[in-house]
Amino acid sequence: MILNEVNITGDCLVSINSTCLKIYSSMATYVSLYAFAAAIVIFTVCGNLLVIISVYHFKQLHTPTNVLILSLAISDCLVGLFVMPVHSMILIESCSLFGSNFCALYNMINFQLTFVSVYNISFIAVDRYFALSNPFVYSKKVSLFISFIIVIHVWIVSLFYNCALLYFNGNFKSKCPDKCVPYVNEVWSTVDLMVVFMFPCATIIILYLKVFFIARRHAVLIRAAQKDRKRLDVQNSGDSMRLERKAARVLGILVSVFLMCLIPYYICMMLMDALAQSYDRVVNTMLTLFFLNSTVNPIIYALFYPWFQKSMKLIFTFKICRTDSSLINVLSTNRPP
Repeated sequence: MILNEVNITGDCLVSINSTCLKIYSSMATYVSLYAFAAAIVIFTVCGNLLVIISVYHFKQLHTPTNVLILSLAISDCLVGLFVMPVHSMILIESCSLFGSNFCALYNMINFQLTFVSVYNISFIAVDRYFALSNPFVYSKKVSLFISFIIVIHVWIVSLFYNCALLYFNGNFKSKCPDKCVPYVNEVWSTVDLMVVFMFPCATIIILYLKVFFIARRHAVLIRAAQKDRKRLDVQNSGDSMRLERKAARVLGILVSVFLMCLIPYYICMMLMDALAQSYDRVVNTMLTLFFLNSTVNPIIYALFYPWFQKSMKLIFTFKICRTDSSLINVLSTNRPP
């Protein structure tokens, strides 16, 4: 949830279109800012579309963990399509160029996608912890259907929660159409801080600390198994543990980057009084950092997931258009990372 709690009192000053442009040193600077913003938006959308196409098309990638990654990629792609362009205009221009209805829709989409992203990451942490702590139970109990149910519930619960939050704070009737900023009272702000920041972040951090210790214990078991090569079952178990540790490490990077992008924003929110006059500038900077997480995620996949690298090659060479291309082996092992 992206919250900018503003106490809107008095009359809103409506800016004239001719005064909406900030004063830049040159028109080239102004155009360059928009060009840079457009490049970031295009990269974000295209990068996440590659992830969506890869996971959806190749049947080998239809795993419970990848369903959560698919949901995260969809929310990141929508951030690139609907949130980042508007946020870029708000940063570049000196006033909002949008009407009250558009701002209400923008805030709803913004809140919805933030909630979904946070809880997708949370369930990825739960998934990895369960897979490492109870691998045999995980393989029997966790299915594609269960992951789909979890993802659908996250999107639905997010929709109802954010509709209630915005409605009961009067954001569907804009108090200040010139300021595309939602108003949230103190009670709802506290609730939202707990629901969308404190609880999921605490869950993520605690579970990944446990994953770290489990991974260390597995490393000891693997080294012990390697001393007795004749015991094939022990060796296979060690190989399985190694794959799970690798998956947990890569997803740990994904989660760590997400937390580094999210936590600074909420720290600024809690230090609103201390920041005083520089509050808007600092919060907008931290908000930009959070949105850029949607741009960074596909880069993480490209750097650390061999299956994503191979999928991109198949997509760019149009081999994905061939008959039965969904059955192509995109994994380096028989087990998904």
